[in-house]
Amino acid sequence: MENDNKKGFYFKQYEAPNQSPFDKLFGIFKELITHTSGDFDEAIDWLRELDKEYKLTDEHYTIDDFIEDLKKKGYIRDELKEDGTSGIGITAKTERAIRQQALDQIFGNLKRSGSGNHKTKHSGNGDEHTGEFREFHFGDGLERISLTESLRNAQINNGMEDFMLTENDLVVEETQYKSQMSTVLMIDISHSMILYGEDRITPAKKVAMALAELITTRYPKDTLDILVFGNDAWTIAIKDLPYLKVGPFHTNTVAGLQLAMDLLRRKRNTNKQIFMITDGKPSCVRERDGSYYMNSNGLDEYIVDKCYSQAQQARKLHIPITTFMIANDPYLQQFVNKFTEANQGKAFYTGLKGLGEMIFEDYETNRKKRVK
Repeated sequence: MENDNKKGFYFKQYEAPNQSPFDKLFGIFKELITHTSGDFDEAIDWLRELDKEYKLTDEHYTIDDFIEDLKKKGYIRDELKEDGTSGIGITAKTERAIRQQALDQIFGNLKRSGSGNHKTKHSGNGDEHTGEFREFHFGDGLERISLTESLRNAQINNGMEDFMLTENDLVVEETQYKSQMSTVLMIDISHSMILYGEDRITPAKKVAMALAELITTRYPKDTLDILVFGNDAWTIAIKDLPYLKVGPFHTNTVAGLQLAMDLLRRKRNTNKQIFMITDGKPSCVRERDGSYYMNSNGLDEYIVDKCYSQAQQARKLHIPITTFMIANDPYLQQFVNKFTEANQGKAFYTGLKGLGEMIFEDYETNRKKRVK
């Protein structure tokens, strides 16, 4: 009888996934609403322009139909603007959708898991299986014995005719401890983040939204605080990330670091870290009398020394700082090298394209000692 079960690869012409007209436009809309910092009218104007150029709609489904569906599905609502006029704004449902899209774009489709999932350097009686095996030791729990591997050893050592299972045949699977993490993400919102024709704030926002979605879904017992720093520093809620804009600010890195450490002091988790996304050297500090000392020329010794002091203080508190440089500025490079040395942290020059992947990799592989 001829065997019809053929094995191998089959190739065919690529077929785009079958999307409804709404879903196709909604993916573009979420991208545009991020770039426009939540400005619905501007996002729709851009969508209409794209429609003219790329024929995104037809007579059966128009942009106006799409707007009507956004209302029906609860993605937008009527609201009053700051100037008192009526307008349309996005809802919390859209904010969640934007964060999920950022997560999918940057980190991939990650499955939800339980609380705390960070690897540590310690192996032994932990709670996460590694796939590696070792011989059984007195005191190992019976539930950790790998029955399949142990029976295989018994068969090899004793044969099938005189089959017997001894202690020497037993193997257990290695496990690792899981730890919880408290993270502060610092985002530079100084004016340079939109200078020179390059939009640096949108990729930074996307990373923040993706990281927020990652932690709330994959590591629900971890904590994430997000702060922005310009002339001063302040925290922002996750729901406000789509609306984040840069301002006519200098770069007060000291204020950001001080606020980050204040936030982490209040956390009960032993494992703490700071991620800092910046594109420029420190150029501003706030004095005790409330005035600002600013200097954008080169590296101001007075300003950078205060930054180095904050880095050393974080090191004493066992808080590593990872700096992600998204601009190739020689002054920034010089500052970050000394700053990282003072903190014994890490620094990456990623550019904008690899920013999300680098932060995810560092977050996932950051192994901490277990406190007993």
